[in-house]
Order: sequence, then C-alpha cells, then structure tokens
Amino acid sequence: MSLTFSPEQLAPAAISALLYAKRAHTLSGTPRAVPGWRQACFYSGVALIVAVLVSPLATLADELFWVHMVEHLTMSDAGALLIVLGLTGPLIAPIMRIGLFDRLRVLAHPLVALPLWAINLYAWHVPALHEAALRHDGLHALEHLSFIFFSANMWMCLFGPLPQPAWFGTGWKAGYIVAVRLLGAILANALLFGSVFYTAYAPGEAAHHISAKSDQAIAGGIMDIEAPLLTVCLFCWLFLKFARENDERQELLDHAAARGVPLTQERAGRAVSAGRADELRARIDRDAGDVG
Repeated sequence: MSLTFSPEQLAPAAISALLYAKRAHTLSGTPRAVPGWRQACFYSGVALIVAVLVSPLATLADELFWVHMVEHLTMSDAGALLIVLGLTGPLIAPIMRIGLFDRLRVLAHPLVALPLWAINLYAWHVPALHEAALRHDGLHALEHLSFIFFSANMWMCLFGPLPQPAWFGTGWKAGYIVAVRLLGAILANALLFGSVFYTAYAPGEAAHHISAKSDQAIAGGIMDIEAPLLTVCLFCWLFLKFARENDERQELLDHAAARGVPLTQERAGRAVSAGRADELRARIDRDAGDVG
C-alpha cells in the first residue's frame, strides 16, 4: 500500500507545529520557557496524527470500519491528548490576548467541553454523515479536524493550562473521566451488538473477506478495550496529581507561616492547581522582605 498525501488534512498540522516552534523559541532562555518534555509531547502528538493520515492506515480506513475506528481513536485519544500536554500558559498567551479566542475559552469549561465532545462523537457516527465523509475529501478533513479539536478541548479540562472552576477538583475530575468513558462505551456497545449501520464499506469488506457485522463488531470491541486501559492510566495520573498537589499546597502554607505571611488554604490550592506555586512562593518571599 502506498502513502497518502492530503494537503487539506496535513496543512493544519504543519502550521500548528511551525507556530508552536516559533513561540517555544521566543520563550526559550526565559523563566517561562516551555519544558522539553512538553515540547516532546506536542511534537509527538502532531507526528502521530500526521503518521496516521499519510500511512497505509488511511487507505485501509476507507475500506474497513474497524481500521477507521483505530485511526480516529489514535488521533483523538492519543494525538490530541499529547498536543494538550504540550501546552503552557505563556505559550498560548498571545492567542488568548486576541478577543475572539479569549471569549472562546468558555468552550474549555468542563460543563461545556464534555457535551461538545459527545455531540461531535455521536454526530460523525450518524450513518448519513459518516458515509458522506467517506465520499467527500473536504468533509473527511473536517471530520478529522473536528475529532482532534473537540477531543483536545475535552482533554484541556484535565491537562490544559487554562484556569478551571474552583469546584472542579479531584472528585469532579474523576467523575469527568468516568462520564467520558461511559459516553464512549454506549457508542462502542451499540456498534458491538447493534445492527449494521454502514454500507459504504461493503466493497472493502468484500475485498478483505470480512462481513459488515464483524467489521462493525471489531470496531466496537476496539473501543471497549481501549477505553478501560486509558481510564486506568487517567485514574493513576489523577491519584498522583492529587498527592503531589496536596504536598505542594502544604509546603506553601508552611513556607508562608515560617515567613510570617498570611496565606489561606484556598489561595494556596488555586496556585498549585494553576501550576503557579513557584510564583506564589516568590511573592511570599517578597512580602516577607517588605514586612521585614
């Protein structure tokens, strides 16, 4: 099988990588420099998405539904997640200073991001829209961009640099993860146990000697296997994050008490959650110096 070249799908990835590299270079050598591991995550996410779009997998995805499912899960559950892990506040600051984009940050609110992700997921699996995307390259590119954007937006609530509501603590994040997985599981089981939804794959299924029912069931099974594995990883991350933030918050409170600077648990918690513990520690030292 040959490689696939689709400019309308590859251009956004190339532009994103170039803009990211430019901004990361601007911040290098400053206190706001983007950590190497975050840059590695971002470029790995973009590379993974590009690899999926240009590899023989892209051709097979037009022939078999289960391969199409692998393609989408790779882009949304792996590629988009890695891209979000690569973002920092200073990195996206120029974008947030643009009025339109600043107002769009409401999309990353957990009560908005989750429904948008679910609507996008289910809409593109409506047979008429799904099969139309297979027939039209422009719509297919929009489908992929939608999966990447809304998945990244969904992951932003857990891993992104944008401030989240004060109530969205560890317990709510755990519930958020469960909700994401349950919504995915409903679709997976509909594909696994339901009737055949898509007829556009019939020629490819015949060529690969697989029935439409088996093709769809494999796709649903892949979703059912991938989701629990990812959920376990996310809960491990959440537990470790909770423990680290607990220690970091107490360290800030102890540091403030030792310097004679008043600090509430709420303020310390907000600083830790936003990744600004070092900034608050420096401010405590400045305040202590002013008092002295």
